[in-house]
Amino acid sequence: MAEWKKKRQTMRHYDQSAHVYDTQYSEEQEAKMKAALSSLKLRSNSFVLDAGCGTGLLFPHIAKTVKEVVGLDFSSRILQEAKKRTKQLSNTALLRADADQTPFQRQTFDAVFAVTLLQNTPNPLHTLEEIIRVSRNRAVVVATGLKKEFTQRSFTKLLRQAKLNIKKLKTNGKLKGYVAICTKNST
Repeated sequence: MAEWKKKRQTMRHYDQSAHVYDTQYSEEQEAKMKAALSSLKLRSNSFVLDAGCGTGLLFPHIAKTVKEVVGLDFSSRILQEAKKRTKQLSNTALLRADADQTPFQRQTFDAVFAVTLLQNTPNPLHTLEEIIRVSRNRAVVVATGLKKEFTQRSFTKLLRQAKLNIKKLKTNGKLKGYVAICTKNST
């Protein structure tokens, strides 16, 4: 029951702040995405999931270089904002769903982004396990964690508990968190 209470609070927060989200957070979100994308080469045939996509800030960065991007969020109002951003992008889809229980089959995505997601979930390990479930073997998983919620040690421990291979961990003065570029172990 406590997990659902946290999810409801998070959903309400993002529903209420959707119209000002980009004004408040786009600079930080853009910095996280640029840090991640500078270390990645996404293939043109890639299926990408943006779990906790928010207003869709990632889409313009990758939509032209991949086959399809699916944005998933459980805030209906934040998805309304994302829809505005994706109007001109024919290979994007938005879905209202819980990142802990996605409607996707196993091994669907070549890359999964979880930017500013884990600190908003009641059980980040469970969220990562679901991300891994829907990721193909050797998929790239980009996860971020706020410094005020995770120490570097606790964040890397969480990623390792989820059986992710950390390829790069980025942080600097411009980032309020850690950006981890990981790969899923083959199963």
